[in-house]
Amino acid sequence: MEIDKYIPFNKPYLTGKELLYIEEAVNTGKISGNGLFTQKCQTFFEKQYGFKKTLLTTSCTDALEMAAILANIKEGDEVIMPSYTFVSTALAFVRQGAKIVFADSYVHNPNIDADKIEALITPRTKAIVPVHYAGVACEMDKIIHIAQKNNLLVIEDAAQAIDSFYKNKPLGSMGHLGCFSFHETKNIISGEGGMLAVNDERFILRSEIIWEKGTNRAEFFRGEINKYGWVDIGSSFLPSELISAFLYAQIENLHTIQQKRKTIWNYYYRNLMNWQDKLMIQLPVIPEFATNNAHMFYVVFESLEQRTEMMAKLKKKNILAVFHYLSLHSSPYFKDHYRGEKLANSDRFSDCLLRLPMYYELQIEDIDRILEAIVS
Repeated sequence: MEIDKYIPFNKPYLTGKELLYIEEAVNTGKISGNGLFTQKCQTFFEKQYGFKKTLLTTSCTDALEMAAILANIKEGDEVIMPSYTFVSTALAFVRQGAKIVFADSYVHNPNIDADKIEALITPRTKAIVPVHYAGVACEMDKIIHIAQKNNLLVIEDAAQAIDSFYKNKPLGSMGHLGCFSFHETKNIISGEGGMLAVNDERFILRSEIIWEKGTNRAEFFRGEINKYGWVDIGSSFLPSELISAFLYAQIENLHTIQQKRKTIWNYYYRNLMNWQDKLMIQLPVIPEFATNNAHMFYVVFESLEQRTEMMAKLKKKNILAVFHYLSLHSSPYFKDHYRGEKLANSDRFSDCLLRLPMYYELQIEDIDRILEAIVS
């Protein structure tokens, strides 16, 4: 065992065909967006998961911004989401003028507590944005029921949730819109990259227009209209063919990647489950209604001090483990605007959750070294 070998938190995995497909894309003579590989990727996701329409984007942030535009979010509208999430979840709606209403997480799960949502709804509420943390499903039946009862949109932040399911339904397919990430830390990657899944047919045509800078160019290239022009707001959300070509090499290997990541996740879990009481840690909880796509493996400590001590201990052994989100309601940008109740569970995950190294090429001997460092 190489004691001095550095174990990073993340390492992007290349399947071997990324450069080949990028070269193929270049040789087509079209490397701007919505070409051969963009369409191949979108077709794959639509067939594999039953999304009515998918549009690749340059990031999940872009997909969320498209969702906020499609939802017609305006100044003064309220959007409910968990505080324990990445800033992009909130930023997309803040840019449209929304007031963000933060909900707490569950005690044993960082996902939004569905039982806390209804009390936060006001006449100004426009949408609920559940975030499937670590690729583990939120309680979608409850959330969708609340949304339907109050005539609200559901926009799934499925950034970490590719190839994960809720009661056999793909995450990102149950809300009106779903948003995914292909950032280099995700299960399948394109460096930066994302995707909007459109599940409500009302939004399909406008989503293409917003995607194409507010023009109806997509219809023109399909031969449905004889000219195109500026018809709505939008931006340049679509990625280049180079990004899409890279991603296509990844999705061809999705099954293999998922199998390996699940093997790593299960190895961590099996070897730490009997140490929970002694180390005073909590392992990830996967509800019965959810699958596990092995996006990340984390442990939750009892205190910030305990987590900080463990991070330093691992760093001394040349192992990089990282904490994750800081509660958005107490962030420097938002804390002076927050008027809600204390979000104790969100703050606890902010202080106590530690993500362990998790990537395709992580070897069993590497995991053994990480485990030894944790329990010693």
